[in-house]
Amino acid sequence: MGNQRRPLQPGEAAPSFALPAANREGMVSLGNLHGRPFLIGFFRGLHCPFCRRQVEQLAGVQTALRADGIETLAVINTPVERARLYYRHRPTPVTLLCDPDCSTHRAFGVPYGEFLPQGSNDQPEWPYRSAMAQFDAARINPTGEFPQPLHPMEANVVLNARDGFELDEADKAILANHGTQLVGHFLVDAAGVIGWAKIEARDGPDSLCVFPTATEILAAVGGLRR
Repeated sequence: MGNQRRPLQPGEAAPSFALPAANREGMVSLGNLHGRPFLIGFFRGLHCPFCRRQVEQLAGVQTALRADGIETLAVINTPVERARLYYRHRPTPVTLLCDPDCSTHRAFGVPYGEFLPQGSNDQPEWPYRSAMAQFDAARINPTGEFPQPLHPMEANVVLNARDGFELDEADKAILANHGTQLVGHFLVDAAGVIGWAKIEARDGPDSLCVFPTATEILAAVGGLRR
């Protein structure tokens, strides 16, 4: 199993990063953001319908965050050319950054699932040493769009079909290389220090694709001001 960095916690410094933007010119870096607080979400690739929905939710809360002087960024595990093509027809006020290698996900300690080999006697620890049986038994319905909970992989297929989203070769490559990547949200203050963090499915795969609500995010912003 790989030695993953654990998620950064409130009080720790945000790591340096520089990523290309999909819906504006140039790069965005931690240095560019110095002196401004920001919310940053780290997502799977465009193949994940729940991630696409969460970016839409962030767009809905962006106005309130901007009123508090907070920038809103979403890091998508997708090549920049693919993201630009997709979002050209789906404009969003959220600054979209692209990281096809998940390097910034790793720097912030956002986990990815690793599975124990069949027959292993090691003690499972989700998501770092996961039992495949636990994942196979998971059922989710985080957005309430299904009549009954579905296996996470089936849920993705159903929603992508409903959305009319077809994976291209770039999406398929990202899914193959980073399909178990989890999602993380971090609120970073003007000094570059993490003030709030929320990692997907900390308690197991049954809470996959459950992301912070607008209410939770705004409450975290209120805590940052205090």
